[in-house]
Amino acid sequence: MTEKDTGTENIITDEMANPLSKSGGDPGITPLSPSHIQQSDTDQVQSGPSFVVVVAIDFGTTSSGYAYAFTKEPECIHTMRRWEGGDPGVSNQKTPTTILLTPDRKFHSFGYAARDFYHDLDPSESKHWLYLEKFKMKLHTTANLSIDTEIHAANGKRVKALDIFAYALAFFKEQALKELSDQTGSEFDNSNVRWVITVPAIWKMPAKQFMREAAYKSALVSRENPEQLIIALEPEAASIYCRKLRLHQMVDLGTQTTQNGFSPNDNVGSGMTQGDRYVVMDCGGGTVDLTVHQIRLPEGHLKELYKASGGPYGSIGVDYEFEKLLCKIFGQDFIDQFKIKRPAAWVDLMIAFESRKRAAAPERTNPLNINLPFSFIDYYKKFRGHSVDHALRKSNVDFVKWSSQGMLRMSPDAMNTLFKPTIDHIIQHLTELFEKPEVSDIKFLFLVGGFAESALLQQAVQNMLQGRSRIIIPHDVGLTILKGAVLFGLDPSVIKVRRAPLTYGVGVLNRFVEGKHPPEKLLIKDGTRWCTDVFDTFIAADQSVALGEMVKRSYTPAKPSQQVIVIHVYCSEKESAGFISEPGVRKCGTLRLDVSGTESSAPRREIQTLMQFGDTEIRAMAIDVSTGRTVKASIDFLSH
Repeated sequence: MTEKDTGTENIITDEMANPLSKSGGDPGITPLSPSHIQQSDTDQVQSGPSFVVVVAIDFGTTSSGYAYAFTKEPECIHTMRRWEGGDPGVSNQKTPTTILLTPDRKFHSFGYAARDFYHDLDPSESKHWLYLEKFKMKLHTTANLSIDTEIHAANGKRVKALDIFAYALAFFKEQALKELSDQTGSEFDNSNVRWVITVPAIWKMPAKQFMREAAYKSALVSRENPEQLIIALEPEAASIYCRKLRLHQMVDLGTQTTQNGFSPNDNVGSGMTQGDRYVVMDCGGGTVDLTVHQIRLPEGHLKELYKASGGPYGSIGVDYEFEKLLCKIFGQDFIDQFKIKRPAAWVDLMIAFESRKRAAAPERTNPLNINLPFSFIDYYKKFRGHSVDHALRKSNVDFVKWSSQGMLRMSPDAMNTLFKPTIDHIIQHLTELFEKPEVSDIKFLFLVGGFAESALLQQAVQNMLQGRSRIIIPHDVGLTILKGAVLFGLDPSVIKVRRAPLTYGVGVLNRFVEGKHPPEKLLIKDGTRWCTDVFDTFIAADQSVALGEMVKRSYTPAKPSQQVIVIHVYCSEKESAGFISEPGVRKCGTLRLDVSGTESSAPRREIQTLMQFGDTEIRAMAIDVSTGRTVKASIDFLSH
């Protein structure tokens, strides 16, 4: 990034800073000197206190868990105790991301405990309880996410998303601190913990900030001590872990065996040399996230070569296809009613489907049986006046049969068809990624996340790559992100260079130049001709940003009496934007600089704004140059 020419005078007016203000258009602030500085690693903005232990929470769409390591023994990562009440045939080192609130909306239970309690409630009672599952995707799919965004419980009642996320984080906090207290033999103090929460890399800034707000609300960390919490990106965490894998801890899909020919304690890293490029494909319940990294030796730091990409193509897409199939057979009206009237039985049906879903494989020949709960069969007869068997015969869905034992019998082809839309999306995305010039010569593709265990997905990835890269699957594929997140919490500086996902800037006024600026942008003020709505770029999409790199701007308040300076931050997916009014440019955040309580004798008071982009979250700080005081600055992505 080059320093901008400081000859043009930029001004931010009150109208831009606060579109609702009714001021006469007095300039709010004038930029004095746009410039760009690169922080050296020793000059980090915050080194932060030292912590005794790092606890990472993998808050997944379908399942969640935590893991931890003491800073004195960073090689020893503990995953949480096994959960009570696991499903047969499903590893229970994580617990389902399900939460149960009492009829008066108080937290009751989480995970298997929530599911089992809810399941045992009488239907007349259960409809008053609030049961929620797979709610994490709401943060990805809500276009204008805010603190007030609501989600629906199984009984159709609405509840604030922030409360649900805060309850879940408070549950993990309590579990982890209890386990740490048992480990150390004394009450473990939360201030000794550095918390790490993982989120998909493709999440936008509001969703990441939402997670942080939930953490504050749950008292996981306090607003006064924000660096106690790190938001980690899921595929980055996986990448950090994969790099350290020993060869006996993974399967190479090309040979279908654990790697031989090396000593089993060699690192994959021993097969990786300076400049090696690899893709991490994190396939979770809700999203599929792809990141491209390059190793920089000798320290083994990672550089992101291409901005994180992916989409909502996680394994719950297969569940939606199953639900669509049920609607086709039994009718959308019935399924909608059944979910609300018999919510616990619907949960049972989806649990039964989940275990059969895991048995789907390319070479499977025998059918998969899915138990229909008795209340499904019973309620259908009441609702339609005929039997489930009759519905199947009438439905023209010939690859699903009815078994007299009360089961739906699906042919392997029928099950594979349910996977197809989701897997097609993933393969299309992977194909496009591999066509990018930055993504040439990829040595390894690491397949991680719960959905990576699917044999159908593995085969599709193999067919697409045709031997261009080695496909590696860690043995504990479902815990890869958790363990990597702990390593990231122990050393957040391991990822040295990231790509900016969007172009960020602010709206300013420039001196109007005839022939260069469009006439409709002309604003005449006190005899001076200004061009309005100019997009002043801080950082461009897909630009490499080093960890700790800063963009620095100096502003001066137009009115010496001004107490709060408000600057709106805009973003765009395009690499360059001329005006904030262009299509695709949207307001994405607000920077508030509180300068109250400080007086300055300088004729032009200088406020230096520093924005740091190389981290997983954008940080901002501002310095009142005349007094040396750091003023509070926060970017708010949730309240506009």
